[in-house]
Amino acid sequence: MKESIRLRSGATVPQVSYREAQAKNYLDRATLKLMHLAPDGAPAAYSEGKNGGVVFWFDPEKLTESDPELWYAPDARQETVKLESGTEIERMSMRRAASFGYYPKERLTAMHLEVIEEPVAFTRRRDKEIVYFYDKMTTLRMPLMCVKCGKDVRFKKKLCRACYEEDLAVRRAEGDAHRNAYYGMDRSRVLFFDLELTGFYDHDEIISISIFNALGEKIMDTLVRPVHTKKWKRTEKIHGITPEMVKDAQTLEELTPQIKEIFAGADNLIAYGVSTDYSHIKYIYATEKERKALHSKIRCCANEFVRYIHEHRPDIEHASLTDAMACFGIEWDGVAHTSIADTIGCMKVWEKLFPHYYENEPEANE
Repeated sequence: MKESIRLRSGATVPQVSYREAQAKNYLDRATLKLMHLAPDGAPAAYSEGKNGGVVFWFDPEKLTESDPELWYAPDARQETVKLESGTEIERMSMRRAASFGYYPKERLTAMHLEVIEEPVAFTRRRDKEIVYFYDKMTTLRMPLMCVKCGKDVRFKKKLCRACYEEDLAVRRAEGDAHRNAYYGMDRSRVLFFDLELTGFYDHDEIISISIFNALGEKIMDTLVRPVHTKKWKRTEKIHGITPEMVKDAQTLEELTPQIKEIFAGADNLIAYGVSTDYSHIKYIYATEKERKALHSKIRCCANEFVRYIHEHRPDIEHASLTDAMACFGIEWDGVAHTSIADTIGCMKVWEKLFPHYYENEPEANE
């Protein structure tokens, strides 16, 4: 037996000897039954049973009174069965067993759960054949099989290693074709932008906007004075913008005509994590038609980086702009997490992901 086992619930149960269990005043199921008690949670420990199975021990501080209908019936005769271990278990209906989390072995196997404890109850079919119930709480989760071939244990994305590698090769080829394509974009009409905010939610306000084109030219870099928020201490620690710094800046409403004019001249607007930036900048447009037109121009650098690492760098677990820049060996220009530094960083990551984004496809040799 292992020194510990991990149940399907995720609980890790250590192994103890019978003597250790008794020293800790742990109780087994047979004792709980005599005391009309039931477990309230996962077992505290387990021991190897005499018949090779598992005996679970329960903490006396984590018990509850069992259902009176299971034991208080003075005029009724409750049928019992004695197991090889000597433990007696009682008969109950399928419905009642399910209410306690007890199921037949076949049902648990269908749930990909392995039975390791002896039965805790039983019932009889119409032909008098005994059906044993097992406690779902004390089962082990069996390895799930590949949904594609069904021949091996799952590795990732519900696939075994072989099927996953096969699927990854296809996705990687498609991703590489997408990233290495020639898009022929005009650098002057591809804009990168970033916003800094007073907080992390939709109701927070913009306090900084930076916009660069793909030539590296600064189109806009300005602080913005919020009209509703006076302090933002949490985000101030990230981007370093204080209320004092923006007190003489223009409001977003005052900057809106200029921003709209800049965006109108762009073919693409690229940001790292556009969902947040778009959810704030879209309000400078009054109609849904205008907002949809803006959204059609937007491209998300973060999404493209996530796709890249899923296909080429599964060792990278996080996909922040800092992670993307480290992945490609890009140094920061300026102070990280300011809108201008993030905009330039996004621009450089995009060019690493799409090396031919601003090139036309070479003509075929005749």
